[in-house]
Amino acid sequence: MKKSELKKVIEAALLAADAPLSVNQIRKLFADQELPKAAEVKKAIESLIDDCKDRGVELREVASGFRYQVRQEQAPLVAKMWDEKPPRYTKALLETLALIAYRQPVTRGEIEGVRGVSVSSNIIHSLIERNWIKVIGHKEVPGRPALFATTNEFLDYFNLKSLQELPTLEEITDLEAINPELKLVRSLEVVASEKGEDVADADGEVAADGGDVEEVIDIQSVQVAELTEDTSNVTKH
Repeated sequence: MKKSELKKVIEAALLAADAPLSVNQIRKLFADQELPKAAEVKKAIESLIDDCKDRGVELREVASGFRYQVRQEQAPLVAKMWDEKPPRYTKALLETLALIAYRQPVTRGEIEGVRGVSVSSNIIHSLIERNWIKVIGHKEVPGRPALFATTNEFLDYFNLKSLQELPTLEEITDLEAINPELKLVRSLEVVASEKGEDVADADGEVAADGGDVEEVIDIQSVQVAELTEDTSNVTKH
C-alpha cells in the first residue's frame, strides 16, 4: 500500500474511533490485505502529526495509543458547543488523585496520613467511577487494606503517555515550598479547566458526585522522603 493511502486509512480510523488506537490496533485493520510493518505505521503517524502543526486539532500519543484532539488553545471556545453542566472537582479530590499517582500503590490510610484528614468515600467512589484509579491488590498488614493505583484512562485524560511524564523532584526548585504532589494538583486543575470542567474553590467546593463538602488540606508539609517509602508486602489479585 502506498504511503499516501496508508495515511488516509489511519487518519480515517483515528477520526472514527471513540478511543485512542495503538499501532497494533491500526495494523489489524489491514488483516485481509498487505499488512504494513509497525515502522511504516509509525512513520505515517509522524507525517500526520506534522500535518496538524498549523491546525486547531492535534494528533497526540497518550497511554492507550494515538488520538486526534482539540488543541488546548481552542478547547475553551469549542467546549461551548455542549450544553451539559461540566463536572466539578474539589481540590480535595485532586489532592487525593495526585497522591495516588505519585505514591502508588497506596492505601487509603496512607493517603489520610499525608493529608491529615480522612478521605471521603465519595472521593474514592468518584475516582473509581471515572476509571482514573483502580484496586490492584491488598497490603499484607492487619485488615489487608486495598491498594490503589492509576489507570491508562487517567493518563489519557491528562495527556500523559506514562507516569514518567509526571513532574519529577529534579523539576522542583524549592522542595520546602512545594512538593511534586502539589505541583500535580495544579497541573490537574489546569487540564480540567481547559476541558471546560470546574475546580471548586476551597470556600465552596462541591464533590464531583454531589457528595458532602470536604475541607481542603494543604499538603505542602509532605516530606520528600515519603515519596520513596517502601511499597513492599503487596499481594496482587
